[in-house]
Amino acid sequence: MAAGLGTRMRSRVAKVLHLLAGTPLIRYPLMALAALDAEPVVVVVGHQAEEVMAACGAPNTRFARQREQRGTGHAVQCAAAQLPGFDGDLLILPSDLPLLKAETIASLVAAQRTSGAALSLLTATVAEPAGFGRVVRDAGRVTRVVEDRDATANQRAIREVNVGVYCVASAFLFPALARLRPDNAQGELYLTDIIGEAVAAGQAIAGVPVAEAEVAQVSTRADLARVERALRARTAELWMNEGVTLEDPDTTAIGPQVSIGRDTVIGPNVILRGRTQIGNDCRLDGSARIIDATIGNSVHIKFGVVITEARVGDRSSVGPFAQLRPGTHLADNVHIGDFVETKNAILGSGTKAHHLAYLGDAELGREVNVGAGTITCNYDGFRKHRTVVGDRVMIGSDSQLVAPVTLGDDAYVATGTTVMKDVPGGALVFNDKQQSTRPGWVAARRRRETQAAPPPPAAAAKPTRPARKRAAAKPKRAGKQPR
Repeated sequence: MAAGLGTRMRSRVAKVLHLLAGTPLIRYPLMALAALDAEPVVVVVGHQAEEVMAACGAPNTRFARQREQRGTGHAVQCAAAQLPGFDGDLLILPSDLPLLKAETIASLVAAQRTSGAALSLLTATVAEPAGFGRVVRDAGRVTRVVEDRDATANQRAIREVNVGVYCVASAFLFPALARLRPDNAQGELYLTDIIGEAVAAGQAIAGVPVAEAEVAQVSTRADLARVERALRARTAELWMNEGVTLEDPDTTAIGPQVSIGRDTVIGPNVILRGRTQIGNDCRLDGSARIIDATIGNSVHIKFGVVITEARVGDRSSVGPFAQLRPGTHLADNVHIGDFVETKNAILGSGTKAHHLAYLGDAELGREVNVGAGTITCNYDGFRKHRTVVGDRVMIGSDSQLVAPVTLGDDAYVATGTTVMKDVPGGALVFNDKQQSTRPGWVAARRRRETQAAPPPPAAAAKPTRPARKRAAAKPKRAGKQPR
């Protein structure tokens, strides 16, 4: 169920679109269902429906529109319209419990099927139950769920709460949904009313306990930050148990779709997002941000590196302070040094660009050496052009390769050359620049600059203050005496 705005987030963005560990909230229940091979999956959308559907990222997902939010029961009614002829158990999940594990959902399904219940629900015993529906029991049996706003004082003291996760037999659910009525303080159709209906019909109900930590609900930005910390700690422990060393787990952020090989060592302040894959025996020094990238085995990512939608081959090194932008593909044994930027660039095995270079829209062969200050001039103000460099090319420092241009194998670019035309293999390319020398020029210049300057011309003397006053005084009129 993902139709609500989430007003307590105080945001123009729907709650389920807010990012947790770099992933929209809506993705978390979908990933849990995918791990269980549950299908078909129906997402109930309402506020910002198009954006929510795009964020789901699941091609086989069905969508039901809840154009008017009239409660949880109404949301499930909307979903039922997308399940004609469905006969089986239905899982119903909210979209704001990102820490809920697939294993816990599986235990709910198992309880439903082994007990023969018409309805099963997850319940948690929490320290602060305010805001949750309370689970009311009679002789240990679940008899109803009372929403917080409708609960009496005694019911509000109950600490066992409903977390909004159900497994329901469709043969019971669909008729029960049709009988829901808005007889409550909110004037909404409560899904929890089907529990009372099941009890009245003598149907079995299974309450399955879940740890409080798994049902931390995201309602505010503060909740989002707390859940982020909990998810980060859980993920860090998972990877350390898999043979990955995290030097500072508290500052390492690993997304839910990231994979990391064994014996990789990750330093502090490293962020791994998206579908990033890190190989075995890698070393990430620290303060790196890697998104949707593939890193091979035995790769050294040095301090301060940013990698986005790029591939790095085995035994390569990157950084410090380098950026690999989308479309970069480094083969094995490539060295990228400090303050080097690549974009839409392919670098062959053994190629080196150790410092201060920009390689954009370029294809470099094997064992190319790129000198400091080299750039590919790929943009003419209207469109991008490509630079192609063969194998074993030596590019001297401070050179510019003006695309479109091709350099053949074993070409040699002299230092400070602007290459504007294709260069055949094995050729030297350079620009004529005559060097002139003037002996003694520095000493002569220093003498000129340090000669004593003539004194400034003397300024006219200013009149004294009493003299200025006398000159400014008006003459007295004749025949008039002061009184």
